[in-house]
Amino acid sequence: MGLSGRVPHRVDAATKTGLLELLDGAVEQGWTVRDGCRALGLGEVRAHRWLARRAWGSLVDRLPGGGVVHKILDEEATEILALFEEWGEVDRSHRKLAHRGSYLHRVWVSPSTVRRVLFVADKHFCPLPRPPRSARRPFPEWAEYRPNSIWIYDTTHFPRAKMAVLIILDLVSRKWLAEIVSVEETSTQVELAFTAALEAEGLMEVVEARHADGRVDLGVDDDARPILLAVSDNGPQMISGSTREFLAMCAIAQHFGRPGTPTDQAWIESLNGHLKAEYPHLLAITDPATLRAELSVVRAHYNSVRLHAGVGYVTPDDEHEGRGEAIRKAREAGLEAARVTRLARHRAERENPNQAGTRRCCLIPRGSLSQSQKHVSLCEKGVLGVVLREFE
Repeated sequence: MGLSGRVPHRVDAATKTGLLELLDGAVEQGWTVRDGCRALGLGEVRAHRWLARRAWGSLVDRLPGGGVVHKILDEEATEILALFEEWGEVDRSHRKLAHRGSYLHRVWVSPSTVRRVLFVADKHFCPLPRPPRSARRPFPEWAEYRPNSIWIYDTTHFPRAKMAVLIILDLVSRKWLAEIVSVEETSTQVELAFTAALEAEGLMEVVEARHADGRVDLGVDDDARPILLAVSDNGPQMISGSTREFLAMCAIAQHFGRPGTPTDQAWIESLNGHLKAEYPHLLAITDPATLRAELSVVRAHYNSVRLHAGVGYVTPDDEHEGRGEAIRKAREAGLEAARVTRLARHRAERENPNQAGTRRCCLIPRGSLSQSQKHVSLCEKGVLGVVLREFE
């Protein structure tokens, strides 16, 4: 039989028959079944199971796993493939296709079964084509990157006060120019905010001069000679005809971001986020008059005190008035001067270690000097701030 040692876990029917015949012969000669199994290297329980199966005539091992009683029927698999051909372009999902089969009273199977049948048949759903990524529309060429050339505005809400605040921001200097607190969000608020911002920045005279020389025509889209560019999202009050006419009258061109893309107005969105995060008391105000007063205080702090990372850590007022570059240059010069001073000081201390006021570390063997001797010897040397460190 070609066996040595213990009987393997799986053997064929001929090997089982030979082992049982040897066991029968041993029993006939007076051996017990247990002793015979021990001599053959066969488990006793296994031997009794084989004896019972020999009596039934079924020593041949059956296939492992038993019978698949929950396997879907061939006609069900055929129906799933037929559903895929008919409804695959509509449902585009194995889950929907499984429910489609029961909806049409044709087949009742789980979504995983549909997926497995389609995988075996190499059938795959075609996903819908994704829309192309839209490109951000650049600013017009005439818009210069300098203060009072590009303004951006948006509306943020304060639920406790039940107010909407429209804020205008200079995109270049990040200066908060004006705000309008109102319960409504219409073109009227846009007109009031821009009027206040133009007056605060002294641009109303430029608008009046445009009217004097007749270069502002409400019926003509003229982007060649605007005084500045107004950037916003596609809110109703921004794209309304009244807002367009007012801005055209003020010689202000409009620029809209992509719908559903707030990153196109990241500058004003950042201001709204910082406004509520750094001044959280505004969210607790319930009185509109108090909110207006507090926003004025916050605007002054934001423009003249708070350093803005977007303009090189100067205040928006500094950048708006043209002082930002000088402040940044002064910081660079100060950093370089401090570096030179540190180098000179450390090099001087290295060349003259006995310089007064220099801290030194003296290593003294443990027990070589008493505390009084240490004090006297160090004072005689005139060393200040000496650190004693003993070693063994």
